[in-house]
Amino acid sequence: MSIILRLDRVMADRKMSLNELSERVGVSNVNLSKLKTGKVSAIRFSTLGAICKALNCQPGDILEFIDDDAENIPVQQ
Repeated sequence: MSIILRLDRVMADRKMSLNELSERVGVSNVNLSKLKTGKVSAIRFSTLGAICKALNCQPGDILEFIDDDAENIPVQQ
């Protein structure tokens, strides 16, 4: 099971820089950079909400679930 962060894609779609998002959200560039590159293991709902508000998006636009075990599940017929 993997959660993939798509923050970089959403930021690019909105043409928003890391510095601008940092100012709007009130989170340091370093922490947003870690989110952007997927080098985090958790995110506060308040931070996620602030990012979504600043980018005018939904959490599902930023987070994606990949089921690594899906190919191991037998298909029922």
